[in-house]
Amino acid sequence: MTLPAEQIARHPNIVPSLRFLAKTLRERFDNGPRLARLLASHQRWLLTQVAYALHHERDPAQPFSGLTTVGLRDAITEYRVASRNTVLSFIEELKTYRFILSPSEEEGRRPRRYVPTDVSQKAMFGWCLANLAALDLLDNGNRADVLSANPHLMHLLQPRVARNCLNDLRWREPPERVGLFLWTEAGGLVVDHLIANLDCQVRNSEQIDIGRIDTRVLAGQFMMSRTHLQRLLRKAAGRGCVGWYDPPKKTQLWMSRDFLDEYCGWQAVKLSIVDEAFAWATQDMGASGT
Repeated sequence: MTLPAEQIARHPNIVPSLRFLAKTLRERFDNGPRLARLLASHQRWLLTQVAYALHHERDPAQPFSGLTTVGLRDAITEYRVASRNTVLSFIEELKTYRFILSPSEEEGRRPRRYVPTDVSQKAMFGWCLANLAALDLLDNGNRADVLSANPHLMHLLQPRVARNCLNDLRWREPPERVGLFLWTEAGGLVVDHLIANLDCQVRNSEQIDIGRIDTRVLAGQFMMSRTHLQRLLRKAAGRGCVGWYDPPKKTQLWMSRDFLDEYCGWQAVKLSIVDEAFAWATQDMGASGT
């Protein structure tokens, strides 16, 4: 039995679960910052997930299937997630940093098909593993262990997650205040950092301590301008998402309880989709996620 989004959002361990997920993803960013930035905004997250889904969904009998620029463009623009030019730029970036390549035996083929390189495959596997582990923290399940022991499940799990996330308006269009972070460049990294540093020991507080924020250091780590980061935090403060204990210096930050609840509700949609995809992918092998 899978966990519905509403149940996940209300779970008493949802914040520790999301803190674990944010810390895990932050560690992966430290190990590969350029690759991690592919998931650092919601638009890039959707582009990346759908690109990998197209790769896994390839039918060798169909000459135009798999990850192609045309295939990604058609899948994404249908939902108005990104423009044609954005898709083209995204593919070029993946090629430049060698996150994808074209099989040598298909040189000259049109449309050109791409495959993720090993580093990209490992990163996506790690993302799925981290999300399953976050779910396991909610119900003492063993989903992450099952995927680790059966990595071939990725070709079933990941495309279903990507397609269902793209199709679900609740996930595709984040709440306005969540979107304030997620629709901006590197905004996903910023909100992950804030969630990872929440003080979960304080219960029922309207202002949850995050701790000291050095915008210069943080901007450097996330490869974004300090001005952009400061502007983002100012906008978030203006919407009541975060605030400072020391307004003149603006170094000690807190997050509002209502914004955290809003963010948890949005993340719960994705976690529920991941849980359903895992149950579907393992239904024929007798594996249980709980």
